[in-house]
Amino acid sequence: MALIELEDVRRDFVIRTRTGRLRREKRVVHAVDGLSFTVGAGECVGYIGPNGAGKSTTIKMLTGILVPTAGRLRVAGVEPARERVGLARRIGVVFGQRTTLWWDLPLRDSYELARRIYRIPPDRYRANLARCVELLDLGALLDTPVRQLSLGQRMRGDLAAALLHDPQVLYLDEPTIGLDVVSKARVREFLREVNRAEGTTVLLTTHDLTDIEQLCGRVMVIDHGRVVYDGGLDGLHTAGRSERTLVVDLAEAGPAISVPGARVVRVEGPRQWLAFPAEQSAAPLVAAVAERYPLVDLSVREPAIEDVIARMYAEVAIG
Repeated sequence: MALIELEDVRRDFVIRTRTGRLRREKRVVHAVDGLSFTVGAGECVGYIGPNGAGKSTTIKMLTGILVPTAGRLRVAGVEPARERVGLARRIGVVFGQRTTLWWDLPLRDSYELARRIYRIPPDRYRANLARCVELLDLGALLDTPVRQLSLGQRMRGDLAAALLHDPQVLYLDEPTIGLDVVSKARVREFLREVNRAEGTTVLLTTHDLTDIEQLCGRVMVIDHGRVVYDGGLDGLHTAGRSERTLVVDLAEAGPAISVPGARVVRVEGPRQWLAFPAEQSAAPLVAAVAERYPLVDLSVREPAIEDVIARMYAEVAIG
């Protein structure tokens, strides 16, 4: 069952700029331009793109903050802008740069306010709070004012607040931005558990592509308000024409290695780097190199997803 449905959705903004002493020029910007996709129940989907691609605008339309200029949009069977209050009880939202917690109150009081706002039954509230506190290691922080929390602690607190009412859909906008390595790992593990155990549908926007690799089985790449890729990470490497690298340590320095299906991109003494298509098996290449050259060691390096995305953006811009 699709919980999120967009069909030819467009969102325009009118920008007025001064062109003279008394003149202003009006320009229409298509922040989202003919966007169509669905997200099924229980999916964890990465929604990525460069700044200005339309990611945050999409999230704001999905939560009812913005109204689409054109097209059809449904979340959990309702139109967000028309039924925003009712939808709020079925979704959770975490914005990495903004908090939903009360700044001067202890964390515990923010959660109690959320219980009242969402009208969460007491037994369900206690069970959900206990689970979030355990998984996010919040026990020692419950009586600490939010303003005294570190960024990582506050982010964990925001995640708990967004999930106390058992939302069907969780929107995450840069949930690990500015966090240290330990905090990022804890947040990712928590999100994996929520998606696995509760079946919560997750739509994740981030510039940290490790979040995508560790959490999402599906990724959508958006550029200039349009989806330019929608599929798995393996397919993303194919679409971006990414390459893996075979690092070869020879017994002694020599001429560049020549084997079918690969090209030498770098040579440093006895060490050589050979690039080959990411979708191609490394086994035949390794066998060919081992047969023709005296080896000391070799290893295969996977392509960085950042490079794949950057190449894809560049191709869209040229096109």
